[in-house]
Amino acid sequence: MRYLASFTLPGLDREESFFFGQKRTCYHNFYPFQLFPAKGLDRLDLEPVTIFYGGNGSGKTTLLNLIAQKLGVARSAPFNKGPFFDTFTDLCAAGTCPALTPQVMERSRIITSDDVFDFLFDLRGLNDGVIAKREALLEEYTESKYAGFRFRSMEDYDALKRVMDARRLSGSQYVERRLMHDVPGRSNGESAFLYFTQEIRENGLYLLDEPENSLAAGTQLQLVQFLSDSARFYGCQFLISTHSPFLLAMKGALVYDLDSLPVRPRPWTQLPSVRAYYDFFQAHREEFDGS
Repeated sequence: MRYLASFTLPGLDREESFFFGQKRTCYHNFYPFQLFPAKGLDRLDLEPVTIFYGGNGSGKTTLLNLIAQKLGVARSAPFNKGPFFDTFTDLCAAGTCPALTPQVMERSRIITSDDVFDFLFDLRGLNDGVIAKREALLEEYTESKYAGFRFRSMEDYDALKRVMDARRLSGSQYVERRLMHDVPGRSNGESAFLYFTQEIRENGLYLLDEPENSLAAGTQLQLVQFLSDSARFYGCQFLISTHSPFLLAMKGALVYDLDSLPVRPRPWTQLPSVRAYYDFFQAHREEFDGS
């Protein structure tokens, strides 16, 4: 599914027109102006899965933020726009498809590493609260089990119930009856993968900024399968910035190499970082064959 068919940047002529119309300012950085003309990039044609590949400072995250800002896609984590970001965004153009309805926009969002980390911290905080409550209940259990208690009125009913439970149950049974179960224990990578499966729903446009962060190789492969199925069967479109060879190899993905001059689509097997992996494993091929 495609909701966004293309995205057009201002280009060198429009950027120069902007600067000619400016009075002298104290700014030394006009980000994101002057980033893309040097790369020969003024238009991106987009597929159901489009990937932006490049090193630090190549502009892949900037592209996601520009697209999200232009379309008004929902986001949770703030980002550093700079004073000229909105002006630059106004000069961009989004080639949307008729399928991009208000209902689709409600489901669409940009997901960054900060969103994933916030989710992980929330899980830790929840578990910390559970642990603290469990300790308090164990103290209550001990006090109730050995308390000398006399029932005087209905106001003592709750206390009586605690005492009776403490005397007939083990400590763990007493706590379990009064406490929610812990959030299932997961690694950071497993919890991060859970976050993506919760946030990505059918029929939505999703912008993912380096989703491989926190994910081990096996979990990255799970994410690839989930994203591929979501694009193929559940009406999702994905724009992804990544270094991950597993994500870059997604079947049918259009990969833009932002390190090439000019920027152009490129087979994932020709990307420098992927070639570095390939050469490394080829150099150790005998060790794999002998294992």
